[in-house]
Amino acid sequence: MIEIVIFAPKRNNIQAIMLKQIKNDLPASIVVFFIAVPLCLGIALASGAPLFSGIIAGIVGGIIVGMASGSAIGVSGPAAGLAVIVLSSIGTLGSWEAFLVAVVLSGVFQLILGFAKAGFIAYFFPSSVIKGMLTGIGILIILKQIPHAMGWNKDGFGVEEFIQADGKNTFSEIIEAFDFISPGALFIAVSSLFILILWDKYLTKKHKIFQLLQGPIVVVLLGILFNYLFQYKILNFSLSDNQVVNLPVPNSISDFLGQFTFPDFNIIGNFEVWKIAVIIAIVGSLETLLSVEAADKIDPERRITPTNRELKAQGIGNIVSGFIGGLPITQVIVRSSANVNFGGRTKMSAILHGFFLLISVIAISSVLNMIPLASLAAILLMVGYKLAQPTQFQKMYKLGWEQFIPFFVTIVAILLTDLLIGITAGMIVGGLFALYHSYQNSHHMKEVINEENGKKIYTFTLAEEVSFFNKASVIKALDSIAPNSKVIIDFTNSKSIAYDVIELIKDFESNSKSKNIQVEKINFVEL
Repeated sequence: MIEIVIFAPKRNNIQAIMLKQIKNDLPASIVVFFIAVPLCLGIALASGAPLFSGIIAGIVGGIIVGMASGSAIGVSGPAAGLAVIVLSSIGTLGSWEAFLVAVVLSGVFQLILGFAKAGFIAYFFPSSVIKGMLTGIGILIILKQIPHAMGWNKDGFGVEEFIQADGKNTFSEIIEAFDFISPGALFIAVSSLFILILWDKYLTKKHKIFQLLQGPIVVVLLGILFNYLFQYKILNFSLSDNQVVNLPVPNSISDFLGQFTFPDFNIIGNFEVWKIAVIIAIVGSLETLLSVEAADKIDPERRITPTNRELKAQGIGNIVSGFIGGLPITQVIVRSSANVNFGGRTKMSAILHGFFLLISVIAISSVLNMIPLASLAAILLMVGYKLAQPTQFQKMYKLGWEQFIPFFVTIVAILLTDLLIGITAGMIVGGLFALYHSYQNSHHMKEVINEENGKKIYTFTLAEEVSFFNKASVIKALDSIAPNSKVIIDFTNSKSIAYDVIELIKDFESNSKSKNIQVEKINFVEL
């Protein structure tokens, strides 16, 4: 008997590892925090929800989900992919408080999915599609942030869909931005990009201080300084109110607490609430599982996130978020990518970013409202570039068409629609390749000639699994057998053969007499 013993790290060891990595996680958490603030606000705005609801979701996603999750580098918060669902659902239910009931229920459904071990769905996403998702999101980030870098902020910060609420699209927004360039915003964006590139390519290799003090933190601080200089006309530029972070500023603790909203459970008997909850749970779970797979791909230590635990963590997060007035939560690849790119190594980074969000809205909202969106756009441009480096196209092309085409289709579909449709398109194309392989590999046929009588003998060996998709290839092979010959149909290796295939083999056997074909079957089991 062979015994397999798995040694799990003790809790004390895990804590020691997290403390050891704090030098990486702390700077990364600050960068993710700076990125999360406008994303949380932008998604709340696009969802037609109170602005503070996005911040609540970010806090819960960081602290609650971060603690419950098994993902080392994943960051959770409000997701742009749910914005349209939230917007229409609020209208359907008639109030924000009624919608919060659906958020709480969606969390309950996610908990059920987690305990039912539905996380295995994540393993059905092909690698080519996940890589296409990462590259597509990278390109999308770049395209969406170009207008913000130029000071044109008509499209909400954090919106990911190709078709915008105003009827324009990603490309028309970029073209329009050239007519409304803000010199101040452009100056900040270009300066920020220069600093980020300098930091990434040169300074981090020179001294450890540049590894601890991340480039994005410097960029944000300089952005605040530039904004201050603009306001006092020390530099001859200016930024308008919509070109900086716009966080609600509470005047007192009571004002702060007054921003929390509680669900109206009087509507729980309404069927629409339950239907919306199921939709949020399904879409949110899919986005989470996709992000988990994608984040694991870019994890420098190649750790594998337990997907069922992740569903449970998201469920807990949505229950808490819904109870206190927050948007639905998923794991989000933009913040997770930024976390990895700027040094995050353990879940402490995600948790700390949640605490920073909480502290900031209480204590330093007015300071955060000095941050130019152009500074944050520059940081996201770097994140986008690292996700969508040109060498990735070259690598996927070298792997062959079977990998490259689903990869490319996923990218194009994400850019022209949204994340879920893009992934679906990539999965369909990947599935077609799988069907083609199944079509080709259903059987093996060998032809020999009997030396005594010159009669052709065919050995037709069926694969381990033959489905109804293989009917065409099996028919084509059997039709190619010459008259006046013998065929041996071998079922020895087969564990599963579709009834359709069994039926056509029987039909072939019946019709073979007219062609003087002798049929012999080995290990055939009558259905």
